[in-house]
Amino acid sequence: MARKYFGTDGIRGLANGEKLTPELAMKIGMAAGHKFVRGEHRNRVVIGKDTRRSGYMIESALGAGFTAVGMDVYFLGPMPTPAVAMLTRSLRADLGVMISASHNPYDDNGIKLFRPDGYKLSDEVEADIERLIDSDSTSMLAHGMNIGRAHRDEEARTRYIEYAKRTLPRNVDLSGLRVVLDCANGAAYKVAPIALWELGAEVITIGVEPDGYNINHKVGSTAPQAVADKVREMRADIGIALDGDADRVIIIDEKGNVVDGDQFMAVIAQSWLEREMLLGGGIVATVMSNLGLERYLTTLGLTLERTQVGDRYVLEAMRAKGFNVGGEQSGHIILSDFTTTGDGLVAALQLLAVLKQQERPVSEICARFDKVPQLLRSVKFKSGKPLEHKQVIAAIADGQAMLGTGGRLVVRASGTEPVIRVMGEADDAALVSTVVAQIEAAIREVA
Repeated sequence: MARKYFGTDGIRGLANGEKLTPELAMKIGMAAGHKFVRGEHRNRVVIGKDTRRSGYMIESALGAGFTAVGMDVYFLGPMPTPAVAMLTRSLRADLGVMISASHNPYDDNGIKLFRPDGYKLSDEVEADIERLIDSDSTSMLAHGMNIGRAHRDEEARTRYIEYAKRTLPRNVDLSGLRVVLDCANGAAYKVAPIALWELGAEVITIGVEPDGYNINHKVGSTAPQAVADKVREMRADIGIALDGDADRVIIIDEKGNVVDGDQFMAVIAQSWLEREMLLGGGIVATVMSNLGLERYLTTLGLTLERTQVGDRYVLEAMRAKGFNVGGEQSGHIILSDFTTTGDGLVAALQLLAVLKQQERPVSEICARFDKVPQLLRSVKFKSGKPLEHKQVIAAIADGQAMLGTGGRLVVRASGTEPVIRVMGEADDAALVSTVVAQIEAAIREVA
């Protein structure tokens, strides 16, 4: 179903551009608030944000919309996306909102909505909110004493830090570990360093000086070279790179090498299996996860349930089929015993626990399997639907035939950018390169 405002991860676009303006933010606040006003109590919404300059503008506009329809607003300030989800539950709010464009550049922004139980909204509820956004708002307005109030919650940061710390096994602390932590100049720049330090780690920080414009700029999980260089310089045991809203994490080993989400999930899967914590007989990942992960899990007697790309779809499969570990190769790791969404800090703590317990370097702990050659290309397009063009359809069909049953091909449109992702995977690296190049060329020709 085509949607006007919502994408695969909330509403996202250029701040003050066509898709995201203060006017729209206010309408979203009114529509979502009206949808979630329930019962006779004072309805409340919690609003967190990352460190983008446009967050102030959007925060104020959302607050105006929510209070106009009778919701009390609790502004949390800079706070990770998973913290907003947790605090929505903890504070018994009727709705949670995160203002962030995640790993995108500073001039983008976005709005993510959470239900009272901390889970993201269903497609059906988002469709209802879209209809309300475009409807006459007069009937939604509260009056007199029913108009909402706004508050600043100064204790939210401490609540999340204590919550994150409690996810570490009781007999484990982080004393003796030297950790380089990169917060991407984003939402976790205050909470993550404090949590690791209070657990006993020696913490060396980068990406903790946000100025409204430098979020994700040459730092964070999408630019891991910065933390890799610092790990080698400081001879640290591990590097942890979060993204702008801290719902994803990339690990760097003691040699400065990147550990992707697939190896990360393999470590947690085996650790939780040995601790008799793993549910569902395996884990959930997307079609982008490496075939090597699937083969490795088979050796442990575990399965890999694949979904379409997007952490919301991973979570849906986890909930529907009883899994408690899932994630994406990009570093979204969902541990549903603790969280309702990806949480970079909480996931990193699970790996740090294994590191302390096994007393082996990260390069050994996170080398669970050999990757099958995989190639991913991103092809930008200006307009239209390149994947519906007959030339592209034919190129994809030819590529699938060339890879055969021993390989995988995934071609999809990004849900957040005007980009086509082309991923090929097989034991023959040269064949993968040829197939991906042919499809990429076909897309460029029509786009």
